[in-house]
Order: sequence, then structure tokens, then C-alpha cells
Amino acid sequence: MKVFYASTLFGAMSLAAAIDDGRFGDGRRVLIVSSNAAVPEIATPLEQTPGFAVLRSRFDAVHSWNELIAPLHPSDWRARVVEVPMFERLLRTLWGLDGVEELVLESIAVAPARTIAGLVRDCPITVYSDGLMSYGPTRDPLPAEISRRIVRLLHLDLVAGLTPLLLSEYGVTPEVLPAERFLAVVDEVASTAPAGLSGRALVLGQYLSALDIVTPEEEAGLHETMLSALAARGCTDVVFKPHPAAGRRHAQLVRTAADRLGVRVSVAGESVPAEVYFAALRPELVVGCFSTGLMTAQRYFSLPVASYGTDLVLERLTPYENSNRIPVTIVDALLPRLSPEGHLGWPPALDLPALVRAVGYCMQADAYPELRPDGMEFDRRYFKRRRLEALGLAVPAAGAVQEAKPRAGALTRIRRKIRSAL
Repeated sequence: MKVFYASTLFGAMSLAAAIDDGRFGDGRRVLIVSSNAAVPEIATPLEQTPGFAVLRSRFDAVHSWNELIAPLHPSDWRARVVEVPMFERLLRTLWGLDGVEELVLESIAVAPARTIAGLVRDCPITVYSDGLMSYGPTRDPLPAEISRRIVRLLHLDLVAGLTPLLLSEYGVTPEVLPAERFLAVVDEVASTAPAGLSGRALVLGQYLSALDIVTPEEEAGLHETMLSALAARGCTDVVFKPHPAAGRRHAQLVRTAADRLGVRVSVAGESVPAEVYFAALRPELVVGCFSTGLMTAQRYFSLPVASYGTDLVLERLTPYENSNRIPVTIVDALLPRLSPEGHLGWPPALDLPALVRAVGYCMQADAYPELRPDGMEFDRRYFKRRRLEALGLAVPAAGAVQEAKPRAGALTRIRRKIRSAL
């Protein structure tokens, strides 16, 4: 028996692609699902979304973590040490989790995945992609009873030439999920997508204010200026894709802003992955802050993409160890940036793998001492003075912005490909 866990339809799609690729062999498959939205009671459960219906046949049984621990929130509840044997027995008897051969989890460093790993014990663990976060360091140290069981990391190859840092300190081997398998699953789910949406551009919403990165007013302002920039480019027919965990207020504020700007906005279903709309709508431009969807749009659907607001997020992210730092760094350094006037500008060419390694070291120096940068010029856009000083690294002069030296290679080829599509 293999036990899987997913909290989003994107995660379930990734699992389906891995299953179809034969990564888990035969045998009984049990899927545990959860909704980690701020108020899960008003969110559509994953197992009830239309897109999940086409994936359901991959699993012999589906169980809800929310229902099991209600009214507690999945992101907050953890079994106390003295309760672990009792809850372990509960899972075995209630869900028939006897003889588990492998446990497959997302976001292993946090609940509920970490909680499940502590209750379904004595079996190997496979971790699957956290999107762009897989290229960053492990968020928190894992206890030995979990880390020693992790045998592999399955991930989408979102950035050519970049190897995930996630779990590398534990010697975990990363394995790439084939693009064709993932796209085949996207096509399946796309067949269930609601009709009637149209738009020349697609805006990817996130939930930055809920993570205390920006204020709600600033996030609403980001969305409004994205719409204004698109209107300046002549894109007055826009689809807004809210983040599944963001709630409905973002969509309401976007509609209000669109009315002021004279832009027609259609709101996509929050429970439908952005990749489904990429396949169905083929927008002329996909815009977001640092969503993983920007990379799947460019990498797997060859769509023009642009980032917006990454400078604000890079400035606001605290602490430096914040696990969103690597995703926003990658997007900011790699993709064209949309200006408030509607122009697309390219960031300076740089060695992206070296930048990611250096930022990863500064985030978790104790876990990755081998990544300590040697002789690097630190761009203050990505490195904070206090952090560099604390680690004994060279600090740029006050007010100076050090740019990395341009390079040829994989990153340049990626940019040429993106530019040719604009």
C-alpha cells in the first residue's frame, strides 16, 4: 500500500503524473487530502472539485484530513508526543493504513504533511515538488525520525539547469517528472474546466498579505497597477486567477479596480489550477509577482510571461530565511519585468545557479556550509547587509548595487526563447 497526501489540485495533478510514469509501481493507493485555506469550511474541498474527478481513478480510497481533525485547522494541529501512538492506531483502524510501503508528501517541513509523517511511521517517504520552493533550502530542520526516511524528491523541471536544494542536506536525490506526463494530466483536467472565460492576458493572484509580506492595501494596489499596466499595453480583456488559499476578497477588489480602469475582468475558478487556463485560453501574456505559475506558463506552455512587484517583495521579506525568498529571487532574476507604464524590461544577465546557491547559503548557512560563496559580488537587491555581516561575507558599499557579470549558457538561451515569444 502507498499513501499519498495532497492539499491542492496542482499537487494531485503532480501525483497523477508520477503514478502514470510508473514512479510508484502497482498496489493499493490511498490519498489523504486537506484544505489549508484560512477558512477551510467555506472552501471547496479538493476531492469535490470537477478537476479531481478525472484523477480519482488513480486512487483506491480518498480520505479527508480536515474531517478527521475538525474543527482544528490542518496547518495548526500537531499530535503531542503522548498522543502519537493513539492517533497512529486511529489511522490504521479508521482508514485501514496497515502495511504502508511508502508515504508520499508535499511540504514536508510543515503541518499537515509533517504531522502525517509522524503518525504514519516505519516506511520510506517520497517528497514531491513544492513548485519553485523546491529550489530553495529546507524551511526548518527535520527530526531524524522523519529525515532518515526520505528517499527521493520528485519535482517538475521548472528552471533548466537548476538543481533543487530542498532536502539536499539529507542526501535526498531529486528526480524530474517528465513534462509530457504532466501535460497529459493537465489536458485531462482541462476537459472539465468551466467554459465562457476569455482574455488576452492572465493575472496570477497570490496571498502575499495573508503571509504578512505586504499589507492588504498594498496587495490590492499591486493587482490594480498590474491591470493598469496591461491596459497601457492594450490588454483590456483580462482573466484574474486567484490563489486557491487567498479567499474571495482579492477577486472583489480586482473587479472594483477594473471598473475604474475600464478593463473587462473575468475571474477564474480558484480551485482550478492556472495550468488548466494556460492550456485552454493561451493568453498573450501571463503576469504575476513570483507565482510558480509564471514558470509553468513559460516552461510548459511557451507563453510570454512577466513579473510585477518583485522588488517590493524582496525588500519586505522577513526573516531572511523566509521560504518565499528563492521563488521571488528566481522570478526576479530570470523573467522580464512589467513596468507600471506597460513596458517589458529584462533584468541584467547573471549566473542564476550561483545566485540561488548563494541566497540559499545565506538563508540556511548551518545546513549548507558547502554553498558559501567565494569571491562573489553581492547585489543588494538579493542580499541584506545585516545578513552578510552576520555571516562574515563581503558587504557592498552603502547605496551601491552590484550587478553580476553577464554570462552565456543555459540562462541566456532561456531568455532568448522567451523574448522570441513576446
